[in-house]
Amino acid sequence: MKEIKALIHCNRAADVVHALEQAGFRNLSLVDVRGTLPALDNQERNYSLELGESIITEVKLELVCEDDQAEEAVRLIRQYGRTGQETAGWVYLSEVDAAWPIP
Repeated sequence: MKEIKALIHCNRAADVVHALEQAGFRNLSLVDVRGTLPALDNQERNYSLELGESIITEVKLELVCEDDQAEEAVRLIRQYGRTGQETAGWVYLSEVDAAWPIP
């Protein structure tokens, strides 16, 4: 199994989730996080006193899938997560050693 983590702009999250769901991916987690992706505009930019720099609210998407599904999931995230910027986010792919359901 593979775990995919993606950091994307908030305004792209809905399109990414819909594309993944239409392709049959169901077990998605979404978390708002603070990050340093380039802001799309000044409204998206905040200043963190703790970090001493400009940040934005990003979405971290997490998905676990079978090995043969990972390439398609990554493709969809990269396609629907685009903002027109040079770097609109990041996608990470990791191996999952084991997974157990909680009954």
